[in-house]
Amino acid sequence: MHLCSVCAEHTPKYRCPACKIRYCSLGCYKRHKEPWSVEDLLHEDDVTDKVPLQRLQLLGQSKELRDLLCNPHLRQLLQSIDSSDTKDNAMRAAMQEPLFGEFSDQCLKIVENQAQSVTNGDL
Repeated sequence: MHLCSVCAEHTPKYRCPACKIRYCSLGCYKRHKEPWSVEDLLHEDDVTDKVPLQRLQLLGQSKELRDLLCNPHLRQLLQSIDSSDTKDNAMRAAMQEPLFGEFSDQCLKIVENQAQSVTNGDL
């Protein structure tokens, strides 16, 4: 049995047309549509591995990532993971796709190269 993705209390009756998450009421839909910033997500208590905002912003500046994201198949994979009720299973399936592997490797390369620069005092 699934629970509302917003309040986690009631059985969802609806699905967001944009991202496909399930929600139970108009109130939960409105809460879901409230804008979230990267900072909000980075300050969640249940996240154990955090990437500093400065390093995350490098992802948005990467021409290589932008080029990869022009591929409609990759965009579909990312949307299917995001809208999945079982994200871990969706991620495992996506990792079987060479294109998704290339995308995730590029993300890690950008973040890890920045981590090495910070460690070496290059910033």
